Amino acid sequence: MFLSLTNKIDILPIIHGSGDFTGIVKQRILNSSFDCLAIAIPPSFQKSVEEGIQLLPSITVSAIEEEAEGDIDVFNFVPIDPCQGLIAAIRIGMEEGVQRIYIDREVSNYETQMGHFPDPYALKKVPLEKFSLALLPAIPAPQMGSQQEKRVRWMAYQLHQLEFQYKRILFICSILDWPWVRDAYNRRLPYCEPENIYQTPELYHVDEKTLFFVLGELPYITYLYERKREELLSDSNVSIDGIKELLIESRNRFIKQYELNYNWITPSVMQVFMKYVRNLSLLGSKMTPDLYTLCIAAKQIGGDSFAITLLETAKSYPYQTTKDNLKTLMMGIDKAEFPDRGVTFMKNRLAGTEITWKHLSLKPRPEIYKKKIWKFMWDPYGQCSWPPEDKKIESFNNHVREQAKALLGEDLVRTEKFTTSIKDGIDIRDTLRHWYSGNIYVKEIPPSRGSVDAVVFIFEMNPDPIRYSWRQTWYAEHNEESTLCFYATPYLEDMTGPGIAQSIYGGCFMLFPPRYIPDIWQDPRFKNASSPDERLIAAALFYSAERHVALVAPKPPLLKWRQLSRQYKKNLVYIPLKRFSLQSIDRIRRFHVLNGKNVRSYAARFIREF
Repeated sequence: MFLSLTNKIDILPIIHGSGDFTGIVKQRILNSSFDCLAIAIPPSFQKSVEEGIQLLPSITVSAIEEEAEGDIDVFNFVPIDPCQGLIAAIRIGMEEGVQRIYIDREVSNYETQMGHFPDPYALKKVPLEKFSLALLPAIPAPQMGSQQEKRVRWMAYQLHQLEFQYKRILFICSILDWPWVRDAYNRRLPYCEPENIYQTPELYHVDEKTLFFVLGELPYITYLYERKREELLSDSNVSIDGIKELLIESRNRFIKQYELNYNWITPSVMQVFMKYVRNLSLLGSKMTPDLYTLCIAAKQIGGDSFAITLLETAKSYPYQTTKDNLKTLMMGIDKAEFPDRGVTFMKNRLAGTEITWKHLSLKPRPEIYKKKIWKFMWDPYGQCSWPPEDKKIESFNNHVREQAKALLGEDLVRTEKFTTSIKDGIDIRDTLRHWYSGNIYVKEIPPSRGSVDAVVFIFEMNPDPIRYSWRQTWYAEHNEESTLCFYATPYLEDMTGPGIAQSIYGGCFMLFPPRYIPDIWQDPRFKNASSPDERLIAAALFYSAERHVALVAPKPPLLKWRQLSRQYKKNLVYIPLKRFSLQSIDRIRRFHVLNGKNVRSYAARFIREF
């Protein structure tokens, strides 16, 4: 075979940190009868690595200090990651009782190896032999006298030694090393003895928040692999199905965290999201998306808040619990913070595809202690709106008034047989109704009579008085704004920045053109209203100068509301709330309260888009 050295030794080249390659490793070991696994890790790591494997699914690292010359200490480490092919091989060997021999060369200062590889998802359709053969021209040969050359020659020598002891050997190594190990084995090239190591690797627990810098796959995807293992289910499709499950979990957390009253992230929105992710991945010459691609798409589809929720979900690993009183590391980009050593440089012995770090601007939710400080500093005598949101709701108000006027005109539509003009269009309903006669019917829509100056939005009927305890009347700052009366959630309970708070409408009433009216929440003329939504409707009917009042609500007008309209001799023009997109409704409902007009100069830095 292409990946066989002899009839006793098979080579299994892998890309480190790939769940797809880990699946190949499991299949090869479990489907064959090997009596020895040759592992490309130095023997000094054997004890700590196998202790860490026994602690799985909790993630640990086995780290050893190097002989550094600078001021900052340097460590190289082996991540005990279940999605690492070498770790999976050792884990299976321990469970199946297969002998494990660590044959990499001991070095005092390790040189990290990384490369640019095709997407391992190709292994779903391409055999490992073809995949490895296609990469051969792109794998650089080790330089003469380099550490890599000494390592591959030593591993080739160790394979010669193992042949005398075992019948079937599986050698698992990096895809960057296997051609040169094969060459050194066949040519029996001379080797150098291992260097003397005076330190012993130690096992460390990794803080869950920093697992992203240790694991080859996303922490949540790694969790799914481990969950499949726990449930005795196949994990062959987790690399793609796991992305879908990650998105579903992110959506559920997003809805719960931000208390969305309307789940506008519907399956159709998710379908658009997945198509966008697919296109971005193909533009980057990838079959599967990375975290940056997912977050870019989430920001475009659901705003900063959804992107942050997806990022936090992708970084979560529920199995990460502290065990055996190990010291905890805070990992970073090629660095780590030890509890007793401070910040040190870190070298990953199982580094896979070279990573490119990219910048993505997101506005996270503020920390709790900052919210408390901002709430304490709030001036109760200063309050104003955020102009971009004013424009958004005014635009929506204009659209609703136009919709209401169009409905008024539809009540006056006349239908007649077609003679010489189609007038305002063919009336399909009457034409089909009289299809037997062969006549075509057309409709004539006369100009609507009257206008609409008051619009009532009821987002929640029979609202909870505790949840929607803030009731206010806001007056227009200029002639392009409406007079606004509303009931909403208390804004001080959700601080988003210094002098910036967020609230959610339960319902509101807009009067345009604007004019001064008494505060409807203190007006005794509406004291008989039994709920805030009924008071809004009563005020709109009372203050409307036109005969028609537009009502946008989840359900048709209640009997009490119709009685109010007859009492004030007005007409409620009902428009179903479901006529508008759920995403638009949810974005309209969320608005910000600023602690004075001076806050408008910097509010954009803290206000997140949904």
